[in-house]
Amino acid sequence: MNRLSKVIPKLLSSTPQAFLLFSVFLLLPAIVSAEPGAMEAFSVLPNEDGGQTYSVNIQIVILMTVLTLLPAILLMMTSFTRIIIVLGFVRQAMGTHQSPSNQVLLGIALFMTLFVMAPVIDKINEQALQPYMEEQINVKQALEAAQQPIKSFLLAQTREGDLELFVEMSGKQQYDSVDDVPMTILIPAFVTSELKTAFQIGFIIFLPFLIIDLVVASTLMSMGMMMLSPMIISLPFKIMLFVLVDGWALILGTLASSFFY
Repeated sequence: MNRLSKVIPKLLSSTPQAFLLFSVFLLLPAIVSAEPGAMEAFSVLPNEDGGQTYSVNIQIVILMTVLTLLPAILLMMTSFTRIIIVLGFVRQAMGTHQSPSNQVLLGIALFMTLFVMAPVIDKINEQALQPYMEEQINVKQALEAAQQPIKSFLLAQTREGDLELFVEMSGKQQYDSVDDVPMTILIPAFVTSELKTAFQIGFIIFLPFLIIDLVVASTLMSMGMMMLSPMIISLPFKIMLFVLVDGWALILGTLASSFFY
């Protein structure tokens, strides 16, 4: 017993694999001595209507998987990508480097995404979440119902050319309707369209700031002040222009209205 008390702390302080092995060693007697059928972790039961009902353990596994994929879902299936790219272009065009900071831009993009996606979230809550919580539909039906509002949003923002490109790359036949396009094809087409749209908006944002840089650089060169960096002189003028036109309200309002569905 004394030797075991000395070995256990060393085992726990070593690698995580050793800790996992030790945990399995402790649980092994309980697993062996359990009655048959007493530890059925996963089960699928048939319903009266021909469907299937998953056990609570399977539902927990599905929920944990969804939570793991939540960052990817936020980036690839919402308005977050377009918003954060445009905000990054604004900061780069102004030449303010780290102001606003990355944390501020991410916070703005996150809450702007919640604002834009609010109608979609409400539809998912009404059509999928609430009926599932009231046990009116099962998990499979809830997932299918939740997919429809998201799919409508993605289709509204996706260019036809990008969608046709990925349909052709998938090697599958043409679909009778855009509603028949699976999510595995729709999501990359949506991301491609979002990148195009974000870069188009970024190009438009760069133009007025570029004009200010050109005017300041030409003025300094004509005055013979070639050793003075134009960025030092143009930065206050760009900030003043951005404040006078109420730039943040203009950009955020334009971003919010650019999502139509």
